[in-house]
Amino acid sequence: MGAEREQMDIRAILAGLTFALIWSSAFSSARIIVAEAPPMLSLSLRFFLSGLLGVIIARGLGQSWMLTRDQWKATLVFGICQNALYLGLNFIAMQTVEASLASIIASTMPLLVALAGWLIFRDRLPPLGVIGLCAGIIGVGLIMGARLQGGTDLFGVALCLIGVCALTTATLMVRGASSGGNLLMIVGLQMLVGAAALLVPGLMFETWDVTWSPRLTAAFAYTTIFPGLVATFIWFWLVGRIGAVKAATFHFLNPFFGVAIAAILLGESLGAVDIFGVAIITIGIFMVQRSRIAPR
Repeated sequence: MGAEREQMDIRAILAGLTFALIWSSAFSSARIIVAEAPPMLSLSLRFFLSGLLGVIIARGLGQSWMLTRDQWKATLVFGICQNALYLGLNFIAMQTVEASLASIIASTMPLLVALAGWLIFRDRLPPLGVIGLCAGIIGVGLIMGARLQGGTDLFGVALCLIGVCALTTATLMVRGASSGGNLLMIVGLQMLVGAAALLVPGLMFETWDVTWSPRLTAAFAYTTIFPGLVATFIWFWLVGRIGAVKAATFHFLNPFFGVAIAAILLGESLGAVDIFGVAIITIGIFMVQRSRIAPR
């Protein structure tokens, strides 16, 4: 039984690492998109295409859109809170905020999830898990402090902070969507919810002024398929397997992957403090994951 539990943890860790890598790369691809296209309208189109593709694949696999009441509720909340609010506000913010900073702010979400989980759902973590969470927070704080010293747009930062609070709500609400089957259908439907929620303000406040280029096309296609469908599917599976609080710790990897990818693709800076903070974050994630392995 212990070996089986260990194997389950390894699968969760691999899935979490894959999710964090894809999810963090979305910040750089989004930065490319908003430089040449309106943020809300382009994001609405991305959600529509991702959602439509997800629903078609789900129907081909025999999945039904006859969801349970809890699944519909979670799908609507997830579509609005994560897609429309969290990603919508981040897309707007990244017109002035670096992709690396946006990914760092997103990585503070595990603290909010842990706090909300304790207050609302009475979740508990072993002492080792609590220490791991604290280590992750310290690592994020180091990277964040170094970034803020360089000066940044405070309004954009505020939008990212509001977005991460919305993502926290979505993470907790996914509890109801990760059971009962039809997982890929749920992913597709919540994408369509996000597309509809962003379309109205996009039409009200933006114009479809796009500078088409191979760079924009590649970034849009990648964002539609991988962060849009693949990462979201992995996230639903991960939360259903290990719970919202423990799954959320993988967001601590966002600073590392986000900063590294932004440095490679966009030429954003990567300093010694970033590397040191990433090391602390990695140790924190290991401690949280290790804490859930049952003693022999």
